[in-house]
Amino acid sequence: MRTTVGIIGAGPAGLLLARLLHRTGIDCVVLESRTRAYVERRQRAGMLEQGTVDVLRACGAGARLDTEGLVHQGIELRFERERHHIDFPGLTGGRTVTIYAQTEIVKDLVALQLDHGPPLLFEAEAIAVESPGSASHAVRFVRGGREQVLACDWVVGCDGGHGVARAAFPAGTGRTYAHEYPYSWLGILADVPPSCEELVYARGAGGFALHSMRSPSVSRLYLQVPNGTEAGDWPDERVWDELASRFAVEGDWRLERGPVTDKSVTPMRSWVHEPMRHGRLFLAGDAAHIVPPTGAKGLNLAVSDVQLLARGFAALHRRGSTELLDRYSELALERVWQATRFSYDMTRMLHAQPDGDAFDLRMQLARLRRITASRSAAAELAANYTGLPLPDDVAGPPSPPGDQ
Repeated sequence: MRTTVGIIGAGPAGLLLARLLHRTGIDCVVLESRTRAYVERRQRAGMLEQGTVDVLRACGAGARLDTEGLVHQGIELRFERERHHIDFPGLTGGRTVTIYAQTEIVKDLVALQLDHGPPLLFEAEAIAVESPGSASHAVRFVRGGREQVLACDWVVGCDGGHGVARAAFPAGTGRTYAHEYPYSWLGILADVPPSCEELVYARGAGGFALHSMRSPSVSRLYLQVPNGTEAGDWPDERVWDELASRFAVEGDWRLERGPVTDKSVTPMRSWVHEPMRHGRLFLAGDAAHIVPPTGAKGLNLAVSDVQLLARGFAALHRRGSTELLDRYSELALERVWQATRFSYDMTRMLHAQPDGDAFDLRMQLARLRRITASRSAAAELAANYTGLPLPDDVAGPPSPPGDQ
């Protein structure tokens, strides 16, 4: 097999890149180690920045998003039994966020690609990227018990932190910056309508809690728990009681309870790999960076990565220019580090620190008071949460062939 761009991984990053390249007239092949059914039911993030919504619409993947997505005008911060609304449109000139599960984005992009897009090979496990620094590449993969080779001019690794793409960087050509947080999230899915219209970030007496949703009838909620916690350590009733305690406010608001359909524990960590390119091999999404979910940046960073790559490949295809591709790592990392900083700040501000004292708590409350009392501080949070813009020369999806 031969193609121009070989893409490893059929998560949102790989699928969206394939869609953008296809619309620009650039051929590509996507290799995915898992089955279609597995890929389409992986539970991941569900909060989309304004720019993510815009690019999904522009590439033809916005039909169900516009019908089923839940547009949010802001978030609510809760602390000391108080409620504070952060008005995104009013603070950002009209920008919002949208709740639409990553599983649904994947379903939409898979359907588009299988219908009239480039090849998408499920159960095709990439096992090696050969000659990543040379003018031509080969991705060796196994499918149907037989080893095969995909020859390509460029390779984009969208295969996560444990994939073969990042492992193909020769020793000494990259560095990983990492931070492990001293707590995890216990997350549940529950068949109960959300108890609020917007996401609620709470700093309760027992620590952090987040109220989110997947649909008008399904709630997604999280609790800060110690590292090493097992989901089975928390019976459903204990989870609901602790959530109710951390979300508690003055007034008549109450947390609605319902059947828990899923329960899992997620460790909190940040890491960034620099650079995000070696020769003709690029990294995108979780293959290059991980952020804690507090700032809702993981999926959105993956989307911004592939927008940069799509623009770069379009410039090469149309004008023979490698300028944007040569700047990819620099441009992507600038945004990655800002999102990493924002996620770190949100995490530190809202979570009880296991080794913290009364001074640490007062510092957290002071930061929360500043955001809720100062328009400029609230505007900074809103700008980061709704998504920092891409540079002007690479903003937006590449135009289809023939567009100027």
